[in-house]
Amino acid sequence: MRPFEGIRVLDLTHVFAGPFCTFQLAVMGAEVIKIESPNAPDMMRDEGNFDDLNELGLSNFYICQNSEKKSLSLDLKAEKDKDFFFKLLKKADVLVQNYAGNSIDNLGLSYKKLKKINPGLIYCSMTGFGKTGPKSQHPAYDSVIQAFSGLMELNGIKSTGPLRVGPAVVDYGTGIHAAFAISSALYRRQITGKGIEIDVSMLDAALMLMTSTVSETIATGISKPNYGNDHPDYAGYGTFKTSDRDLVIGAFTKKQTQNLFKALKLENISHEVALMSKKQLKKNKKKFKKIISKVVICKTADYWEEVLNKHHVPASKIRTLSEALDSQQIKSRAVLQNSFLKNNLNAKRLPTAAFSYSDGSPKITKPAQKIGKSDKDIRKIFS
Repeated sequence: MRPFEGIRVLDLTHVFAGPFCTFQLAVMGAEVIKIESPNAPDMMRDEGNFDDLNELGLSNFYICQNSEKKSLSLDLKAEKDKDFFFKLLKKADVLVQNYAGNSIDNLGLSYKKLKKINPGLIYCSMTGFGKTGPKSQHPAYDSVIQAFSGLMELNGIKSTGPLRVGPAVVDYGTGIHAAFAISSALYRRQITGKGIEIDVSMLDAALMLMTSTVSETIATGISKPNYGNDHPDYAGYGTFKTSDRDLVIGAFTKKQTQNLFKALKLENISHEVALMSKKQLKKNKKKFKKIISKVVICKTADYWEEVLNKHHVPASKIRTLSEALDSQQIKSRAVLQNSFLKNNLNAKRLPTAAFSYSDGSPKITKPAQKIGKSDKDIRKIFS
């Protein structure tokens, strides 16, 4: 049994953050009913890399956060469909929506109204900036939040200027925060019997993803400089050139720095490090970094990754995503699972969840559906 079996979620979300939140609930066993307008379905249905999937409304950018869900087409501007939605709502546990501004209120679907129909409802709103403040009505995408939050500036270096983090990390980070908030609210309802409204902001999630950096800026009053792949204080924490490709070494502690020099067969420097204070280590950063660089350039990144890891020094060559996905480490995990899409090898595996249980782990059991695929079954149950 998965943890959320028996929980019903009405999913009024689109693009990445909202659908990813409800996808996480779905792979944990919740019955998620994705509700889309027949005239304006989720925009990601045809935004993928393959024309055959796009034409089906099952693009690779859609299925990766909409598998394991039922699909219901409703025009919530039409009274007949809205009446049917209210029938669904009476027997729902959770509603998740990520409409911008007052759009959801204008449809007559605010929490204030819906809690009268279902007092136990957990109502989660996901927006770019949250429901308070001068930007509460403004729309946003991942890149916009990266720009506003300071993340983009922190990711760049002087020679490049601000750089967007390529993958939609804010979207997916927001989805995880929302799923956690909903999970907590479901636990709270077990105790109180009461529903609740949740306000999730992409901007807030971005700050949480930078917690230590935000804390440093608050404490010092200075926006942290952009260091690129280097560390401002520690010689063994950064990126180094080997004979074939770049290598990231993560020797942060004194013990790890000692082990690093042992692995480089520089026992004398390892002993020197053992006698140093943290302040002295920082003072000798440039000297030590130069020594490390001269040694690691002589052999391959694969060689150093293996040797350093054996000496308990965190290290990895910089892999492409394709190389990482093909690694035995990722293959040993349950993070990538069968998409269950028939006759399609382009999207046969999907990221599912970042954890597993000893029993009842998150899993995909059915594929993403074409819009309205569940209409007949759902209407039969609730009509």
